[in-house]
Amino acid sequence: MADMIPFTKMHGCGNDFVVIDAREAPVVLDEGALSAMADRRRGVGCDQIVIVEPARNGAADVYFRFHNADGSAAGACGNGTRCVAATLMAETGTDRIAIETVAGLLAATLRPDGLVAVDMGSAMLDWREIPLAEEMDTLHLDVTVGPLGDPVAVGMGNPHCVFFVADAEAIALDELGPRIETHALFPERTNVEVATVLAPDRIRLRVWERGAGLTQACGSGACAVLVASHRRDLTGRAAEIEVDGGVLGVEWRDDNHVVLTGPVATSFTGELDEEALA
Repeated sequence: MADMIPFTKMHGCGNDFVVIDAREAPVVLDEGALSAMADRRRGVGCDQIVIVEPARNGAADVYFRFHNADGSAAGACGNGTRCVAATLMAETGTDRIAIETVAGLLAATLRPDGLVAVDMGSAMLDWREIPLAEEMDTLHLDVTVGPLGDPVAVGMGNPHCVFFVADAEAIALDELGPRIETHALFPERTNVEVATVLAPDRIRLRVWERGAGLTQACGSGACAVLVASHRRDLTGRAAEIEVDGGVLGVEWRDDNHVVLTGPVATSFTGELDEEALA
């Protein structure tokens, strides 16, 4: 009889995740199985998969492993972190949890209004940290694809390429996103954001995520856009980010840490037949 893998389906502003709890017993799935799980027609369907594992050092309560919808590993996932952190805090009755990831240590908190905030760590602005394939001013990248040009590069545990445009709705991101994601300047590929500044504290954002495609929201992308907009003197250090699935709050603190805040929701729970993923 095939092994069954329990899972929870969650989302933050429509950015959806399959969450697998591997704290008690390890779950080993290859890229093909993870991709099958994320398939919206034949699997559960999601933007990313979050695998929860025991902490690997004494500074954290738990370890999160992220995978994109194509099965590839992801370094950071802001909304996924918020979603799973909310579940774990509810388990223990706490309002704070420390999470270890490949991108570093994250701290999540439950606010009195029910929103969940996560400290995403420091914004990375050096070309080597993002990374780029060659030395370049990260505030003005020499990248032009179709109508998009002069982007800002930001690292948030994963690479981001942010374009500021007059009307984010008018950009054919489904066509341009894949071309920019695989641009030669980004050796690890990149997430792609198109953003329209609506006010000094409000930005409209659309996202093409590497390994996932168009998504209704992207937590690390929202963080990258706020950092990029402040660096360009377009906004202050805090703003509401309008994404397709709702509104996220982002603050770039004076200590360089970026805090992402927003709602979380559980859609359903179930079990996966491991044989069906083969």
